[in-house]
Amino acid sequence: MTSSALVKDYMTKEVITVTPETPNEEVIKLMKGTGHDGFPVRTNGEVIGMVTAFDLLLKEWLPYVKDIMSTDIVVADHEMQINDAARVMFRLGISRLPVINKESKLVGILTNTDIVRSHIERSTPVKVDYFKKTLEQLYEIKTKAVRKKVPINNLRPTQDKIFADELQGRAYEIRRGLAEPTIIAQSGDRYILVDGHHRTAAARKLGCKEIDSYVIILDKDIRLGLEKTADKSGIFSFNDVKVIDDAQHPLIAITSSLRKEARK
Repeated sequence: MTSSALVKDYMTKEVITVTPETPNEEVIKLMKGTGHDGFPVRTNGEVIGMVTAFDLLLKEWLPYVKDIMSTDIVVADHEMQINDAARVMFRLGISRLPVINKESKLVGILTNTDIVRSHIERSTPVKVDYFKKTLEQLYEIKTKAVRKKVPINNLRPTQDKIFADELQGRAYEIRRGLAEPTIIAQSGDRYILVDGHHRTAAARKLGCKEIDSYVIILDKDIRLGLEKTADKSGIFSFNDVKVIDDAQHPLIAITSSLRKEARK
């Protein structure tokens, strides 16, 4: 994807809506059942407002959506660029944006989750292309990249440790469908994991058999430097990768330690 990706490419098309006459008790049940904290209010296919958990909690209790809904809301055209929509949402501090077509009819909704997913899908190919070109220049070979599901048991890790606290974050992303694809180099019949050790370990822990990946296929069977380093470290499978659960990531500092260092 390029920066010209549009809202319609990432919006959720199946939108749960309510009407002005929907009882607020029904809205509460909808929120409990779906996990959503707000819904567009629609009449004759057009968005006329929005009702959220804040309306239910902070406003006087009244029986119907029409009594508490916000009518001064922002909507986006489905042809709007995703980057522009993200800026609007960020500046206004909103987590969802109803999407309309040229006839002003509701056709979808854009959420923060959709924005994150669009960023992942547009940024990962840049990293893949960089690594692909690096391999070609370093080993004087040709490569091609394909996106596919790869069996986790086939992967050769090249990192000696991962962090338990980061595993929790990656597991959350996987459950929400926000996990960035891993990057794998295929040399001969070997699948060498280049980027995505925490994602893969989290997927493995969740019981996933495969993981979404960009696979860079080498036209020659070459022993990569990553493999040689892993050999020396005794890393041949994820059973050899150490999980650090008693320390945070090394780039996270504890303030009390910082103060002690500053006093020295």
